Amino acid sequence: MSTGKFPTTIVTNTPVTQTHQPFACARTKIPTRQAIALISEHGDPAAEIGKDAAGGQNVYVRQVGEALAKLGWQVDMFTRKSSPYDATIVQHTPHCRTIRLIAGPETYIPRDELFQYMPEFVDALQKFQQKEGTNYPLAHTNYWMSGWVGLELKRRQNIQLIHTYHSLGAVKYQSVSDIPAIAQTRLEVEKQLLEQAHSIVATSPQEKADLENLVSRIGSIDIIPCGTDVSTFRPISKADARKQLGIGAKEKVVLYVGRFDKRKGIETLVRATGELRSKLEQGAEIDPQNLKLLIVGGSDPQEADGAERRRIEEIVTELDLHANTEFVGMVGHDRLALYYTAADVCVIPSHYEPFGLVAIEAMACGTPVVASAVGGLKFTVISEETGLLVPPHDVSKFAHAIGRILTDEVWARKMRKQASTRVHQNFSWTGVAIQLSDLYRYLLAQSLVGSGLKPVASSPAALVSKLIAS
Repeated sequence: MSTGKFPTTIVTNTPVTQTHQPFACARTKIPTRQAIALISEHGDPAAEIGKDAAGGQNVYVRQVGEALAKLGWQVDMFTRKSSPYDATIVQHTPHCRTIRLIAGPETYIPRDELFQYMPEFVDALQKFQQKEGTNYPLAHTNYWMSGWVGLELKRRQNIQLIHTYHSLGAVKYQSVSDIPAIAQTRLEVEKQLLEQAHSIVATSPQEKADLENLVSRIGSIDIIPCGTDVSTFRPISKADARKQLGIGAKEKVVLYVGRFDKRKGIETLVRATGELRSKLEQGAEIDPQNLKLLIVGGSDPQEADGAERRRIEEIVTELDLHANTEFVGMVGHDRLALYYTAADVCVIPSHYEPFGLVAIEAMACGTPVVASAVGGLKFTVISEETGLLVPPHDVSKFAHAIGRILTDEVWARKMRKQASTRVHQNFSWTGVAIQLSDLYRYLLAQSLVGSGLKPVASSPAALVSKLIAS
C-alpha cells in the first residue's frame, strides 16, 4: 500500500445525476462509453491512503478506475459509506467516480465484522442503478466480500464477473494464530469465486499457484500485475530529496511504508534494526549513530491501528532505538516519492503480500528493496538484482540483508538502476489498465455470443443465512 493522498476531487453529499453532476456535459459527449462497476466494499477508492483499512486495495481500485476511464470506459467505483460526513459521490475525473453506498452503520467497521451488511450493499447498488438508469454488464470485484456481492449480482442480473482477491484466506490463515469466526465463510466464498467468476485476475504467478493448489483446480485465471504511477514514482536526485526532508548526507536510511498491522511485520524490522545497530557498534564502516529507521504511514495513535503503533513504540523503547527511529506518520502522495528516493533501502517485512505495491513504488524511485520471500513479493523483487528476499519473521537475516545493501555502495548503485528499469518496463498503471480493458472486452464479446458462461450452483445469499443461523 501507499500512504499518499490522491489529487483533489469534486465531491457531493447528494446523488449525482446526469443533470446535476459537474461533468455531465463531458459525459454525454461520448454516448458510446460502456459503464462498468468496480466494487471495493471496504477499500474506499476516495479514502485517505494509509489510514485505518486504507491501503493497497484502495490504491489499486482508484488507479485502475482512472486509467480505464482514460481508455474509454465509464467507471463507477462502489464502496461502503463509513462516515456520515463522507461525500456520497466523489467525482475523480469526468468518467470516473466513487459512489459510497449505505450498508450498515455509517461508521468504521472492522473487515471481519462487515459480511453481515453485504446484502444491504447489493440492494443499495441495485437501487442506485435503477435511479440512474445505468446498466453494468460487467463488474470487477475486489476482496472476498465484494466478490460475494458480485456473485449475487451475477445471479440476479447475469453480469460478467471478474474478481481480484488482494488477500487470500487460505494463505492468510496459515500465518495467523487468531482465526476469526468469519474464516469458514470467507473460504467458501473464495472457492465459489474461483469456480464461478468469468475470470480471476491474479496479480502474480505465485498467487495463481496458491489459488490452484489451495482453493480449487476449477476456474479461469489471468495474470495481470498491479501497477504504479511512474510519473510520480521515478528516479530523482537523492541529494535534493534529502535536502527537502532535512536528512543528512551521511545518514543511512532504512524505510518502512505502510499501515500498522501485525501482519506487516514491523516488529521484525525494528528488531532487525536493533541487531544491525549492535553489529555496527562492534566495529564497521558505518557510524551506528547514522543508522536511521523511518516508519512512514499509519494513522493517529488513537485511531483503529493505534494499538499496533503503540506496541511497536514499546519495542523501540525496549531496544533503546529512539535516537535511530522516527515515526513520520501519514505522508502526502506528492511527497512520498521523496522518502523513497532519500532512503538507502526500503524494507517490506510482511508475513504475506499477494503483490506488494510498496515494493514497486520504491523500486520505481530507484531504491533497493529487502522483502519477505512471500506471495507476490517473489515476483516483483528479483533477489540480488533489484533487492533481496529473506524468510519472513527472520530478524537476523533481515538485519544481514539490510546491512549488505548499506555497506556496499557500488552494488547498491547498480541495483537502484535495475530496480527503476524493471518497474518502468513492467508495472505502469496504463499498461495494467490496457490488459484489464482487453480482458473486459473479450468477456463482453463472449457474453454476446453466449459462450463462456458458468452456472451458479446455488445462491451466494445462502452463505449469509448460514452465518446468521450459526
